[in-house]
Parts: sequence; structure tokens; C-alpha cells
Amino acid sequence: MFSPTPSLLACVVFLVAYVYKRWSRSSLSHIPGPKSQSFVLGHLTDVFQGGAAKADFKWKDSFGSVVRYKGILGEDHLMISDPKALQYILHTSAYSFLKETGGKRAISHIINGHSLNSVDAGDVHKRHRKVMLPAFGGPEAKALFPVFRKHAQEASGSHLEPGAYAEALDISAVFNIPSWMSRATLDAIGEAAFDYQFDSLRNGDSELGKAYEVVNITLFGIQSTFRVLYDALMDRLPARIVEKFFTVWPSRRFRMMVNTAEVSTRVAKQLVTDKREAIGLGRNSKDVMMKGNLSTNPKARLSDEELYAEMRIILFAGHETTSTTLTWTLWEIAKHPDVQDKLRKEIQDTEAKVRAHSGGTQMELSLADIEGMSYLQAVLKASLRLHPAFPRIVRMVKDDQVVPLSTPIRSTTGEILEKIVIPAGTKIMLSIAAYNSRDKDMWGPDADAFNPERWLSGTERRKDQTAVGVVGNVMTFSSGTRSCIGWRFAMTEMQAFLVELVSKFEFSPAVDERRIRREGPALMFPVVDGEVGDGVKLPLRVSLVREA
Repeated sequence: MFSPTPSLLACVVFLVAYVYKRWSRSSLSHIPGPKSQSFVLGHLTDVFQGGAAKADFKWKDSFGSVVRYKGILGEDHLMISDPKALQYILHTSAYSFLKETGGKRAISHIINGHSLNSVDAGDVHKRHRKVMLPAFGGPEAKALFPVFRKHAQEASGSHLEPGAYAEALDISAVFNIPSWMSRATLDAIGEAAFDYQFDSLRNGDSELGKAYEVVNITLFGIQSTFRVLYDALMDRLPARIVEKFFTVWPSRRFRMMVNTAEVSTRVAKQLVTDKREAIGLGRNSKDVMMKGNLSTNPKARLSDEELYAEMRIILFAGHETTSTTLTWTLWEIAKHPDVQDKLRKEIQDTEAKVRAHSGGTQMELSLADIEGMSYLQAVLKASLRLHPAFPRIVRMVKDDQVVPLSTPIRSTTGEILEKIVIPAGTKIMLSIAAYNSRDKDMWGPDADAFNPERWLSGTERRKDQTAVGVVGNVMTFSSGTRSCIGWRFAMTEMQAFLVELVSKFEFSPAVDERRIRREGPALMFPVVDGEVGDGVKLPLRVSLVREA
């Protein structure tokens, strides 16, 4: 008796839905874009296998800020990096552009529950964000600076035995920076957000840390052609059907996701129990949401399941994106020793000034001291611009939309378009990477270069251009209604880590610069060409800074 395979069933369901949507949708054929060599896969192998954002850069340079490219079975998608269009999509009409449905949302639900990261209904999203926002404001981020500084200091001494600094002055070692930073930032977000001690830096066997490491490789690793097609099929189905499909036919990837979900949920439940007990006893304890949730109108409060989901996404996304940005920043200053020397001198001069003004009583820099370091801010912004942790955002158009453009485009029929009509159901890829580092109208002729000086000259961008980003007009933290809620936390944390690490260590490349590749269909991570089997890897030679 014939028994259909899971893959065949998925294909049949997809094809029925696809045919209906394809023939009921308006055409985008007048939008310029590259020719596809494959009807089945379209340009998806270019997008997901060609290196992080390489397709975005190529298309931006060839076709401009609005590009039509092909999905599976000839379906039209759009890549957009135009500032005014981004502002409209992310600010003006955000709830008309839905987060991905299908497979991507199903995966988010499985790993982190129905969190702020995945809920789409406007009222639900607003309720979640309203509860969480007070915990992520400027004063709250500043108050946690001592916690971030403590963990930065622990990271700077983690590889040395107590008292070993003097003996290590002539010693250098090669470190895999992503691993070092990931463990350090998991510890930092654990204590800063939830007053929880993971001890991941000292204990490499941290259960949650290992679960995140495994699932990150599984989710964000370099994709095979079959995986590209399979995920594209899953993305065209409702998330609830994909979740059911995974449950009925569990794969190795699904089991890894479930394991991560179980570990992180167990941690979240313990956090909620501990915080409620502390609040009930009148003890003052750090937390990002519990007090805010309790002070909210009872009808608007997050349920326990929603609390668990928000805690899980904070832990999952909050440490990996920060560690990724720190990794790429250290890579840039390792490649540019002049930048590294100038940054270290600014730190040392600031320390000397603070000690002099305090009569020697203030030995550590405050957050105000660090935020006053103009070159530090320039280096961090330059890295955030060039190396966004997530180089793309994907949205599905809920209903027909007319989107304005900063720069008119010429259609394939020769018509000049100052706005574009996007039909309902269209998948659009908002290219953070192309906007950040290929828009020469915005950033100048050296848009693709690491150049902190642009932030000091007052010419970091054209002042008449539409502003979209939350930091320095870069899109790395997204923008608008769904901008990263923890961006202030991240900035405070990264400043604390950079000051500590650059003041203590000198960094230099440990392999030929040309062997470092940026990969990842979602989170952008480094690999070493010829050593891809080692996974996420960026080795730097690290040595102690000699005292003057």
C-alpha cells in the first residue's frame, strides 16, 4: 500500500497554497532584478549559500535599492534597502508587514515560545512591548553598568591564574574570539537581566551555554541545497502546521531545538519562582520584567508562559548578538593597528584624567567617562555599521501597500517610479547590510570601508537623508515599532567590554585575513576558510599590554 513520505506531503500542501496565491497576486515583473538560473530554487542559493549578504551587495550595486529576485518556483520576492521605504515598512505601517510565518516562526516558537520576537498581532505585540519597555530604558541600562564592567573584568582575566599577569607579559596566545565572547556575554546578560549566575566563562560545560551553542550551529550553519529548498517549502505553510509536522516526524534538528527549549524553560521557570519569592519578601533584586509586569494593569499582564517566552528570547538573542558584534569589532581593530593604538590611547588618557581630577581616589571609569570617549563611540558605530549581527530582516506584506522611495528607480519598461506597489503576500527582504555598508548616497564613496573617522568628521551620513536606525542611523538594531528592545543594554555592555579588553590586551590576526569568511543565512558568524568543519571561528593572537 502506498504511504506518502513527510517530504511529499509537505510538497503537495505547499503546491496547492502556492498555485492559489501565485495566480491571485499582482505582478512585480516591472521591478528590475537579476535573471534566475533555476525555476525551482530561484535565487535562494545565492541568498543562503553565497556568504553573508554577498548577494545583497551585488544586487545593490547592479540594480539599486529595490531589487526583484526569485524564490522557489519562480515566485517574485523583493530586496529593499531604500531609507524612505525602510522607514515606511518599519515605522509608518509596521503592522502591515508581518514577521515571517511558516518555518521560521515555528522554529522561534519551538525554541523560545510566543515571545515579543515572534508575535505579530498588533495588540498582542503592543501589550508585550509595553510591559517590557520600562525595564530596558536608558536609566535601567546605565544602572547595570557595574554588572557589565564586572563581567568584562572577569573576561579579561579568565585565561590567567591569579597573579600571573607579571609572568605573562612576554606571552601571547591564540583565542577563538566568538567562543570567548559568547560565554562572557551569557554570564553578563544572566546577571544583568535576571540576577542569575551561569558561570559559563569559568565552566565551559554550562548546560544552557552548550544548548545554545549546539542549536546555533544547527539553525544558523551553512545550508545545503536540500535544506534551502526544504526550508523554503516550510516557510510557505502556516507556523502551526509546521510545528505539527515537526512533532509527527521529528528530525535531529527538531530534537536539538526541543532540548534547548526544555533547558531554557527550566531556567526561566526557576527565575520566575525566585523573583516572586524575592519580591514577596521585600528583597531588592535585579530583574528585567517581573516588577514591571506586576505593576501593569492585571488585564494586560503577561501570563507565566509569556514570561517564560520573553526570558528565553532575552537570554538567547541578548548574548549571541552582543558577542557577535564584539567579535567583529575586535577583528577590525586587529586588522587596523593604528585604530587599536588610537583607541587604547584614548582609554589611557581618560583613565589618567579621571585619576587626576579625583586626586587618585577614583580608580575605575564610570559609564559617563566611557560615553564621553568619542573615538570609542566611533569605533563601535563603525563596527555595528559594517557587521550587523543579522544582515537581513524578512517581512510578509499583509495587504496591498504603496511604499515611497528616497531615490526613484527605473522600471523595466523605462518608467521612473517614486513609489512602488507591493501586493499582499509578497515576501520582502529588508537588507540591513546593503543599507548599512553599500548606500553611497548615505555614507559616501567609501561606504564599504571600516572608517571610524567618518563619525568624528560630521560626515557620517547625509543630513538630508531619511533617518531610520536607533544608533548612529545604522540599521543593526533594526528600527521603528520592532526595533531591538535591548539596544541600550547592548551598547552599555559592549562599551564596558571594549574598554576593558583593549586596555588590557593587544589583538592581531592569527590567520591570513583573506581566510576569514562571513557566513550565515540569519546570524552572521565568522568561519576560517579551509576549517569550516570547526564551526564558528575567528582566531586572534592576544597579548598583554605592557605598562608604560
